[in-house]
Amino acid sequence: MIIRDKVKFEDIQTVRDIVESTEFFYDIEVPIAVDLIRDTFQCGQDYKFLFAEVDGKTVAYTCYGTIDGTIGGYDLYWIVTHNDYRGSGIGKNLIEETHNRVKKDGGKYIIAETSSIDKYLPTRNFYEKMEYINEASIKDFYREGDDKIFYIKRF
Repeated sequence: MIIRDKVKFEDIQTVRDIVESTEFFYDIEVPIAVDLIRDTFQCGQDYKFLFAEVDGKTVAYTCYGTIDGTIGGYDLYWIVTHNDYRGSGIGKNLIEETHNRVKKDGGKYIIAETSSIDKYLPTRNFYEKMEYINEASIKDFYREGDDKIFYIKRF
């Protein structure tokens, strides 16, 4: 596995393909993921991306960035592994490299958000395995019965 941080034009479609392959996200979320990568490529937005490549194919990515108004605060906007590669350790390696880069840039913590529905139990377990703490939640955030859970990892 190779990790790269340079955004390429073809990553716009690749991000769409990776996100759609999971069948985890609501239809309204897919364009958000695509817009973040498109805006970064076209306009130089302040989002940071790391891409995991296996045999020359991009199969996972993280998108993260600083939280305005904080000293050392970061948001993890997306971590997604193509469904065909889930459970292979790629996400673990990718999030560890994301943590290393956040720390190197002076980050003190990173916040990840996810859903409370059963479908996202593997995601919540992943964050907890990576030593994130369930810090807070907002009831019925996404939809009735679908709370938003905030995880934090402090460095």
